[in-house]
Amino acid sequence: MTIVETLTLMLALVYSTSLLYWSGKKWGAAISAGLLCAAFAITLYWPLLIGLILASITLFILKKRQPELAQAEVRANPLRELIQHTLALSMLLVGIQFAANSAMLYMGKTPWLMRPDVGDAFLPIAGGIELKAIISLGIWDQTHPAAAVMLTVVLLTGLLCKRAFCGWACPLGLAGEYLYKLRKRVIKQEFAPPAWLDWPLRMVKYLILAGLLFIILTMPSAAIPHYLSGNYHKIADLKMALFFVTPGLITLACFGFILFLAAWRRQGFCRYICPYGGLLGIVSFASPFKIRRSSKHCLIESKGMNCDKCTRACPANIKVHDQGVIRSDECQACMRCVSACPKKEALHFSTRNGIKLSARGLTIMLLSLLFMLPLLAYVCGFWVSETPTDIRMYLIQHLNSIGH
Repeated sequence: MTIVETLTLMLALVYSTSLLYWSGKKWGAAISAGLLCAAFAITLYWPLLIGLILASITLFILKKRQPELAQAEVRANPLRELIQHTLALSMLLVGIQFAANSAMLYMGKTPWLMRPDVGDAFLPIAGGIELKAIISLGIWDQTHPAAAVMLTVVLLTGLLCKRAFCGWACPLGLAGEYLYKLRKRVIKQEFAPPAWLDWPLRMVKYLILAGLLFIILTMPSAAIPHYLSGNYHKIADLKMALFFVTPGLITLACFGFILFLAAWRRQGFCRYICPYGGLLGIVSFASPFKIRRSSKHCLIESKGMNCDKCTRACPANIKVHDQGVIRSDECQACMRCVSACPKKEALHFSTRNGIKLSARGLTIMLLSLLFMLPLLAYVCGFWVSETPTDIRMYLIQHLNSIGH
């Protein structure tokens, strides 16, 4: 686990632990802190200790300068933006480190920068095949184990807290948001498609998802061990990077179309193209937590007012003010509607039997899922790739000649 991965992991878990403490869950905070200390004691991996110290110092500084944000005693929007930008910065540094590691391998030099294993999160097909191998054959892949871990983590976030990963953590969604805002500065007009066109466009991401699932599900179980031990799988991450670094004309046209979608409509990439979003949209139907509107407190019913602030705040254009429970697969649990509502009791993220999850509670749950499970995987030896450096060096120098 690299320094960037370790620092991000510890920063997220120390922050979630402190939020447990500030929310009165002192036993939960104590258990979480104990797990972090136990992880270092078991592994004796010094970057974990350095990450723990630096994360604690960072949180202490944040507590001094912005105590409300440090204790998450703010509305959802600033809290969500803190999480999004921190994770986006982390992924940017991971990308730079991966590029530097790959460049040194290509030049035949032993890298002095470790390969960041969290980059395997961008290998959904490999992760899906690995999960199939675990379930059907009991085989744990040691080439890209983080791919299966991160796919499991993302699925769990969808199952427990709807599409909060998309709304709170995904760096691609944040990039799309900035691209949309940039376009709005130049061209202020909205270009939302009519309903009859929007629905078919939304199905595109499910068609892409179906194609990916077809590849995974139709691979015979007997062929999986051969694939996992093959050269292509060993450098699947480098193949993916090569796809983006040296795109062909068709690939460039696809990238241009994706950028156009992101600028044309808010959350255009998430809404129409992203297969991860489609997968989480399906899984999120089973989530017990949903945005729920209390008609007893809502100004529409209680005061007879014509209020639709929640709907206008929703980036997915969901008509929140017309519904009692938001079950839409496009809801990312971003809580913008909750923040926009003038009546605090009218909108909440809760279960059917009334268990409410505040922005602070959602932050704790999301960060715990995203980082505690990878930490557990690392402690148990299912995170770091075991492909030797000399083999990766040889394979990257023959990258174009390696096929499936």
